[in-house]
Amino acid sequence: MGYSIKTIAQKSGLSQYTLRYYEREGVLPEVARDEHGNRCFHDEDLELISLICCLKDTGMPIAEIKQFIALSKEGLGTLPEQRKLLQEHKLQIEEKIKFFQNFARKIDHKIAYFASLENEAAAAEAK
Repeated sequence: MGYSIKTIAQKSGLSQYTLRYYEREGVLPEVARDEHGNRCFHDEDLELISLICCLKDTGMPIAEIKQFIALSKEGLGTLPEQRKLLQEHKLQIEEKIKFFQNFARKIDHKIAYFASLENEAAAAEAK
């Protein structure tokens, strides 16, 4: 089943401009065209776009995404390199998670502190 760029934009949450940009820059491999020259996306393209969005949204630079996509187009011989890129990226994500968990704990502490002050103030007013 073929999808128009408009449909893929709606399904992916990306703009049509971004999809065209990704294709032009080699982030998204060249998309098939119909008899009128319009882009004709398929389910595999949508899956790839979903992966690209995942990588981008988790902080992978476009150049690395482009490298990953280029490797995947080369075939099974590049699986170790593809895996290594993803493993390194996952480590970076895990570091960011720890970083933000520290902030979350600090904010939780401050929320608890404010709640205790509110309770003390409420108790003092009740007297």
